[in-house]
Amino acid sequence: MAETLKRVLSPGRAAGPREDMAAEVGPPLLLLGGPGSGKTALLFAAALEAAGEGRGPVLFLTRRPLQSLPRRTPAALDPLRLQKIRFQYPPSTHDLLQLLCSAHEARGPAPFLLLLDGLEEYLAEDPEPQEAAYLAALLLDTAAHFSHQVGPGRGCGLLVALQTQEEGDSGDPLQLSLLQRYFPAQCWLQPVAPGSGQRCFRACLEPGGLGPRAEWRVAFQPDGEMTITPWPTQAGDPSSNQGPSSGGQP
Repeated sequence: MAETLKRVLSPGRAAGPREDMAAEVGPPLLLLGGPGSGKTALLFAAALEAAGEGRGPVLFLTRRPLQSLPRRTPAALDPLRLQKIRFQYPPSTHDLLQLLCSAHEARGPAPFLLLLDGLEEYLAEDPEPQEAAYLAALLLDTAAHFSHQVGPGRGCGLLVALQTQEEGDSGDPLQLSLLQRYFPAQCWLQPVAPGSGQRCFRACLEPGGLGPRAEWRVAFQPDGEMTITPWPTQAGDPSSNQGPSSGGQP
């Protein structure tokens, strides 16, 4: 799953051979950031990336329909890719749990990527740790079921977005610590000084022990266009090689 996000964040990188697809599924990934940090845009970009790989449909779960296409690129306007993204809008935690529990009854080809946007909205309905654990476990179980359906050597990736409260505040620390047990790979979006009319963020990807930490600069233009460039590393900058702090953030 981290590999799919890496390709989104590295638009100039060439796609790997088809035989490497199984390795790209990887561990489930948790995408974290404050309001307006681009989580939905990155989820949608990951959906487009997966839909363009010729592997099958993508299941995108969110509480409400997207108001606009978050990424203005040719891929976002490709009808063949858009047709492979199946949007579903469970309005409550109860509906989300029902949808996940009934996944084994769904007809048609199994998705190769499962995305959930706005996990915090579902957790807010019942913030007890056991409820967060149950939902996280059910998401993993659903992805595992889809992986079994698509056959050996392929698998279904899982990418979930969670909104943090404010800069430097990751919300309920117990809840976050619990979720990190289920999602060993995480990507944090931190605000940085904006450019002219831009909203800028530092994307820090920790791939769950399956590779080195990677960082990018994600910028959103006033018209909504998203641009991604490698984060400028500097010699002697310890932050470029350190993992997350004890609180989970880089």
